[in-house]
Amino acid sequence: MFLSISGTLLVALLWWSSPVLLPFVLATLVAYVLTPLVAICERSKMPRSVAILLVYAVTLSSIYYSVAALAPRIYEEAVGLSREAPDGARKVARKWGPIVEKRVQGFLGQSTDAPSPSERQPAFEVIPHSDGSYAIELGSGVEFSREDAKHWVLRARGDTPRVFSVSLLLSDGIEHTIGYLKRNVVELLALGQLVVAKTSKAIFLFVMTLMVAAYLMHTRDDILGFLRSLPPPKSRPSFDRLVHRLDRGLSGVVRGQLLICAVNGVLSAIGFALFGLKYWPILALMAGVMSIIPIFGSILSTIPAVLVGLTQDFWTALWVLVWILMIHQVEANLLNPKIIGVAAKLHPVLVVFVLILGEHYFGLWGALFAVPMLSIAQSFFNHFRLESMPDIAPDTIALRSATAALQTPSPGKTSLKPG
Repeated sequence: MFLSISGTLLVALLWWSSPVLLPFVLATLVAYVLTPLVAICERSKMPRSVAILLVYAVTLSSIYYSVAALAPRIYEEAVGLSREAPDGARKVARKWGPIVEKRVQGFLGQSTDAPSPSERQPAFEVIPHSDGSYAIELGSGVEFSREDAKHWVLRARGDTPRVFSVSLLLSDGIEHTIGYLKRNVVELLALGQLVVAKTSKAIFLFVMTLMVAAYLMHTRDDILGFLRSLPPPKSRPSFDRLVHRLDRGLSGVVRGQLLICAVNGVLSAIGFALFGLKYWPILALMAGVMSIIPIFGSILSTIPAVLVGLTQDFWTALWVLVWILMIHQVEANLLNPKIIGVAAKLHPVLVVFVLILGEHYFGLWGALFAVPMLSIAQSFFNHFRLESMPDIAPDTIALRSATAALQTPSPGKTSLKPG
């Protein structure tokens, strides 16, 4: 009863303090990712506090020097891409819009033959009269409509057939976007101030995250010992197996996904540079960063790379798309099964479901933490399923624990070998 009441109060506290829990969640992930490195340093007789500081120094220094080396090139590429994006979009619309229009109009059963200039009828004609007055003769498909007592508007008739036009759609969208940016300079300056405030807050949260993560890594034995003391002594072996299952699942989802992001970014950079894709550094960085969100991140990072390739020529876009598909095949058939699949064993349908669910309720952070939360839930489910019904499937963790116990000699007894 005490544990039940305590658990209920803890859940209520977490729900009430959820707006400020993000640094603690991030600190837990940082501690989980960096703890193996700290453990390696401790094996060389290094004090834990010194090992944590050393791991922080090496990790942050590596990130800093990598960013310092890549930032100037990334900045130049980003500025160039932002300048050429409108012209590139117009070029894609002019080059590929008519082809797409022809296919879509053929699919919709619309005529794809445009009338020649001699066949086109004017919307209206102004006819002068001998008395100096003028008459306006309307053509087909147009009409005057009255808006108020003093204003009339010339517009197309309601029954005029509309023809799908990709070029017009893209061109109008680009012009409206550029016009909006020019008309809202003050709002953009206010947005800049908001960005500065958000950046300051992010720096504060970053420092707090590192501090909390350091405390978690330094006191991880005490934390695990306290959690292990909650169940009764007869249930502690089961608790140890639960911790092992959680670690096995999260190691694939968290550490494995970070490794896949790095591999995806490096392979994308190599392929984009070989094919001469413009702005390949920023596109490769985008591919690596967005790969942290399984499935959807890879799809979203493919679109800008292919669009930039289309502004150059068709074959560049095609080879870039083929290279990306090859990377995804390597990821799906080699990296995911070896790094994530063996450890986490998450079904792709469940992954897609929790990604959509997390993004719907919690936005970007929900999409980022959806898969780790799925791994935790699945580990709990499998643990209690195997613990309560051991006959339905072999519990490999329990078998290994029993084998280790048999092979460990007890005081005054001979060791037993499983036969």
